[in-house]
Amino acid sequence: MTTTLGEDLPKEMARVRDELLPLYDAIPTGVFAATLMRVTLDEAAKAMAEGDLPAMIAAYQELKGFEE
Repeated sequence: MTTTLGEDLPKEMARVRDELLPLYDAIPTGVFAATLMRVTLDEAAKAMAEGDLPAMIAAYQELKGFEE
């Protein structure tokens, strides 16, 4: 099934916000990565609000790169 960026970006934002951030916030050495995640989440939200497709794609790719 094919999905759109409009569907996938919010899902990826939720994954990072709800699954990864709590993990990184729980460890002292995770502050840098957690900060990067928050910045990217803010950029993604701004891009979506403005309908900025190139910025949405960039934020989506950056969010996909965050892992446990």
